[in-house]
Amino acid sequence: MRSALHTTESTAERDSLMSRFGWALADAWTITRRDLQHWRLQPATVMIGWFFPIMIVLMFGALFGGAITLPQGGGYFEFLMPGIFTLTMFFGLETTMTAVITDAARGVTDRFRSMPMSASAVVLGRCMADMLNSLVGLAILLIAGLLLGWRWHGSLGAALAAVGLLLLLRFALLWVSIYIGLIAKTPESVVSVQILVWPVGFLSNVFVDPATMPAWLGTIAQWNPLSATASAIRQLFMNPGWQGSSWIAENAVLMALVWPLLLIAIFLPLSVRQYRRLNR
Repeated sequence: MRSALHTTESTAERDSLMSRFGWALADAWTITRRDLQHWRLQPATVMIGWFFPIMIVLMFGALFGGAITLPQGGGYFEFLMPGIFTLTMFFGLETTMTAVITDAARGVTDRFRSMPMSASAVVLGRCMADMLNSLVGLAILLIAGLLLGWRWHGSLGAALAAVGLLLLLRFALLWVSIYIGLIAKTPESVVSVQILVWPVGFLSNVFVDPATMPAWLGTIAQWNPLSATASAIRQLFMNPGWQGSSWIAENAVLMALVWPLLLIAIFLPLSVRQYRRLNR
């Protein structure tokens, strides 16, 4: 009798959890549609974000590429493209932060919090919208790379795995930006974060081999999460990349998984917790 009662309670609890999960996803999709609607009303801003990386490719690939020789050989353009794919996952985070801060400043966040909505749904919806935007931007950049002469030389499965690693990095970085947006007080505070985009991007293996840097600087560049993803997708695309002998260089694919999962494990719960604590 007790066993049957326990089973009934467990089933009811499981059904309740599944129901709450389903409602949370539905609420998240509602927030996603709201953000997509805002972007539909600002097409110029969205399109600039999509095509800005192509300008970076042309600038570094066409203007500077001929002056750079890879220590291990290979064409610089094929070395550059995976790095640009990775760097693109780092672009636009300040837009996410600004949107989160603006919603809080205008009272939109308070209205959401007064509704019977899951706290995770609101921040997840913002992240889902930005992921859709990032997916389109990455697709445009991949097509542009192919038109400019870049190719991958591995299997289709490996190429899809590389795209998956890029999107995983983007997903992780979005949670970092959402959390910063929730703890920031004014949109002006985003400027200080925006300034860091280029130093962090350059202090990696996106544009050059860390072996060409001073030893201490090269070590920092090797442990940059962007470097891990760039190295991993170079391997999966079978494009030229730096061949270091350090542990991090030999385990790039592993670290391209570990870094984003670690960031998600830290900043996703922090974002939900901070959202619940707003204005308390």
